[in-house]
Amino acid sequence: MSARVVLTVAALTLRETSRRRVIRALVVLTALLLTLSAWGFSRLAVLELDGGALTSGEARLTASIVLNLVMFGLSLIAALGTTFLAGPSLAGDLESGTALAVLARPVRRSAVLVGKWLGLAAFGSGFVLVAGLAQLLVVRLSVGYTPPDPVEGLLLLAFQTTVLLTLGLLLSTAVSPMASGIVAVGLFGTTWIAGVVGGVGAAFGPESLARVGTVSRMLLPTDGLWRGAMNAFQDPTALLQMAGDDVAGGFPFLGPEPIAWGFVLYSAGWVAVVLALAVLVLSRRDV
Repeated sequence: MSARVVLTVAALTLRETSRRRVIRALVVLTALLLTLSAWGFSRLAVLELDGGALTSGEARLTASIVLNLVMFGLSLIAALGTTFLAGPSLAGDLESGTALAVLARPVRRSAVLVGKWLGLAAFGSGFVLVAGLAQLLVVRLSVGYTPPDPVEGLLLLAFQTTVLLTLGLLLSTAVSPMASGIVAVGLFGTTWIAGVVGGVGAAFGPESLARVGTVSRMLLPTDGLWRGAMNAFQDPTALLQMAGDDVAGGFPFLGPEPIAWGFVLYSAGWVAVVLALAVLVLSRRDV
């Protein structure tokens, strides 16, 4: 596999992606989310409780929980955008016959697929980092709250986007662009719900319910990365004020513990295996 071919395909994928109409939808949705969150955080700054203004601790706790809620909305927009970009990028070329002109040349199919993956990963990660930084700036200017580890949180969100688009590329080697996007987003939502159910099980029992979240994070690591990002964004005292780590784990917008590096490595291995499967399926497919 030639690195030059991979980089060339990645650059072409980035250029192709920037021309798609879904980009306009992403920009509009992100702008709407930032505007609504700016208004919400500005109201939070003047919120009164029992006739008095919030204390600095109460304001930080509320801001960190609302920030996690808004960041979930951002990650959902990124998930929708990247999966519906990943499908047409490969499956669309296969269905339209465009891939025939490319793959007939002395270019390995693996180089084309890895190049598309690299271009889409660069786009998705860039989108999450820029939109996430804008959101953190909104929170900082509105209520003066700065997350304890914003860089780690944003990088985990970008990694989550890469995991999902890798799944979308694998699906697009076998099914239509629309079907691959729907299935990928459906699995993303299902894994998040399973993570919430597992958190409730870990907090209140039974233990079998807690295993639902653990198994779902092994099958699709997006929820595990999201929970690590939440922990990086939230106020360090939030867990104590929500009656302890165990009980707070049952709350869907609090991360009970920091991300484990072992899970990050597992997620990287998951991406490598799924990408290799996509290459294998594409190499055996008639174009």
